[in-house]
This record gives sequence, structure tokens and C-alpha cells, in this order.
Amino acid sequence: MKNEITTRLVYTHFVSRIKPAASVADADALAPVLILLHGRGTDEHDLEGLVQFLDPRFECYSLRAPFDFEYGGYTWFTLDAAGGTYDKKELDEALESVIDFVKQVSVAQGRQRKVFLFGFSMGAMMAMAASLTHPELITGVVAHSGLVPEQADHLGIEWNALSHCGFFIAHGTYDPVVPVAYGRRADELLKKSNAAFVYKEYPIEHEISQESLSDAASWLSEKI
Repeated sequence: MKNEITTRLVYTHFVSRIKPAASVADADALAPVLILLHGRGTDEHDLEGLVQFLDPRFECYSLRAPFDFEYGGYTWFTLDAAGGTYDKKELDEALESVIDFVKQVSVAQGRQRKVFLFGFSMGAMMAMAASLTHPELITGVVAHSGLVPEQADHLGIEWNALSHCGFFIAHGTYDPVVPVAYGRRADELLKKSNAAFVYKEYPIEHEISQESLSDAASWLSEKI
């Protein structure tokens, strides 16, 4: 029986399309988990369409950010993009909720299983914040069109403890919302760490393309 999830976050759930045999004792045979984290101004339904293109072994959860966004949808925290300032309390609360969710879904039938994060835009920032502060909980991260939360220096990023967690960083060269310079900065920072990662740029704006999704899906399948 699956553990019941206790969380403040609204979410949708997609069961694995390939179920492991109930008799298999190996923890790696349990369905790996993929958690989707949407961008600012949308909701848990925004990335659901990706599930059909991802490895059918994944059990997927799509989370809704916890705070209302003034222009509609939801946000992980309040951000002043022009001034580069953010609400530290909201960021901490959102991150704590995501980490708690990860901890709960990482155990099934009393055994550990692999957990992956797929974040877009502000969701990618949350995925990076979660994995860089709790790398022992997460096997791999797809961070698409996001950034490393360097300005949140209170988080205590563990750059030398990333050997267990892999990263696929994707960014559009024509992104007008989160400029490609942020993707290149992520590449620069991860090169100084002990993480295994892939960094790729695509001739797109602030979006996920067929090519970037295909590359991310292939990377995730390899990491399972």
C-alpha cells in the first residue's frame, strides 16, 4: 500500500505506465518518481502534457506553487524581477514544502526509490534550490529556462556534495524572460562542483521545444 501524502501543496498524480512486479524485492525495481514544478503565473496543470512524452516507468506528480500570483495562477514566492529581490520567507516555505513532498514520495513499500525533479522557469529555480540544498534526496534534475538561486545565499548550497545528483540544464538562446546568461551561469557554477551535468542551448524563447523535451526525456531515461 502506498504512503498517504500529507502536504499543503495541491498536486495531480500520474501512475507509472509500467508497474514493477509485486514480488520483486530490489528497491530499484520500484517505479521512479518525477515531480513537475511549473513556472510563475500558471498551475499544476501547466506541465502535465509532458508526461506522455516521458519514460513510462515514471510515477509523476505535478505540484501547484503555494502562493497566489497577482496576475493569475500561482507563484513559488514573490519576486521583483526588475530589482532582483524576493520574499525570503515565502521562498523558504515553498522550498520546505517541496522537500517534505520529496521525502514522502521517496519511500514506497518501506523502501527507497529514485526521485527526479523537472522544473520550468521559476519551477526550475525551485528544482535547483531543492537539489542544491538536499542533493542526497534527489537523483536528477531537469532545469529548463531557469536559474541558480545564487541571491538566496542563506540556503547554504552544497556545491561539493553533488556527486549523487545529476543535472540537465536547458535554455533558449532567445529567451526574453530569463535571459540565456542565467543558463550559462548555471553551467559555469556546475563546472566548479562535483556534479555530473549536461548543459544545452536551443534556438527558442521562453518555452520547451520538441527538441529540448526529447533531449531531457532521453537524459531522464538514462538516469533511471
